[in-house]
Amino acid sequence: MKSLKFANGDTMPALGLGTWRSKPNEVFEAVLHAIKTGYRHIDCAHVYKNEKEIGDAIAKAISEGWIKREELWITSKLWNDSHLKEDVLPALKTTLHNLQLDYLDLYLVHWPVAIKKGIDFPSGPGDFLTYSEAALAETWEAMEDLWHKKLTRHIGVSNFNSQKLEEIREGAKIQPELNQIELHPYLPQKKLKAYCDSAGILLTGYGPLGAAYRVANSEVDHPLLLEDKGLKKIAQKHQASVAQIVLAWAMERGTSVVPKSVNPQRITENFGGLKVHLDASDMEEIDQLKGPFRYTPGPAWVEEGSPYSYSDLWEEYI
Repeated sequence: MKSLKFANGDTMPALGLGTWRSKPNEVFEAVLHAIKTGYRHIDCAHVYKNEKEIGDAIAKAISEGWIKREELWITSKLWNDSHLKEDVLPALKTTLHNLQLDYLDLYLVHWPVAIKKGIDFPSGPGDFLTYSEAALAETWEAMEDLWHKKLTRHIGVSNFNSQKLEEIREGAKIQPELNQIELHPYLPQKKLKAYCDSAGILLTGYGPLGAAYRVANSEVDHPLLLEDKGLKKIAQKHQASVAQIVLAWAMERGTSVVPKSVNPQRITENFGGLKVHLDASDMEEIDQLKGPFRYTPGPAWVEEGSPYSYSDLWEEYI
């Protein structure tokens, strides 16, 4: 299994199972199939509303002797309604309870925006908290406290650009160790990756196969990544699927990926990306693909009256 190494020597499997939009009645079997297939990295989040079922699957796999807890890498995320210092610890305790775990391997601040307690997604400007009301530095201080309490072995962020990372890093006692961002050949994030590499911040790519459902639902007007002719040509060369090529590309760049699926065949197919080895010409050809295309622009966080803008979220291309 390919892996990414943290500063303390801990290793995170480079390929994980994403669980966003995995329904509770489907994610249980998906996690079990993934573990049977060889996955050891499961990516979760409180807002996905399926951590209880994921916890049931993990508990079954451990209790029946399929796997030991220490062989798994479990990531979850702090939702935007729990950025106030007093809300961070209870949020993690809820996640640990649902996942039936004593600790996480990695806990991330899900977005660099804050909303009022109990809200999943804002319905108006009154649902937001400003940076003066919920300062990122204070949220991060509470994240550091979770590490000191040994409730999570590593801490990081998600959807942070270099400016927001700098805001945290300036006063941090524990530096952010990982940033989870949208990352695929149509959005290679070269500028942000260079910043994170220089700062010793690892990267995980979500939506690594492109979010086809967002195109189908007319949320974005972008081409489908897995239909790209250049990628199909490389896939044919390696006798692999386009999905496997895209995942291999991400891992070749030294990043991890968490493709989401509840389909057993696709979970198995994605795992096959570990066996694909791209050469320099493949990587160069992929580097020339069209884009950038962002499939997850986050319009909910910048609606009219919001105290946030896209500059609070995204790095300038590319």
